[in-house]
Amino acid sequence: MSAVRYLALVPVAAVMLGPFFANRVTPFLFGLPFLLSWMALSLAMTSVVMYIVYRFDPRNAPGYVELGEQGE
Repeated sequence: MSAVRYLALVPVAAVMLGPFFANRVTPFLFGLPFLLSWMALSLAMTSVVMYIVYRFDPRNAPGYVELGEQGE
C-alpha cells in the first residue's frame, strides 16, 4: 500500500479529534462560531486531501496493470 494513502487519515483526525480542541464559541471566523467554521474547513480540507491521494497513488498512473489482468 502506498504511503500517500495514510494522508487520508488527516481529515478523519480533524473531524473526530478537532472538536475536543476547537470547542469554542467566542472567536468568530467568517461570521461563524469557531467549531462550525472548523468543521466547514475540515470538509474543504477533505476534498483537497482526497485529490492529493488520488493524484499520487501509483494505481492511477497511466499504463498501470493490476496483477492477474495482464493476459485478459
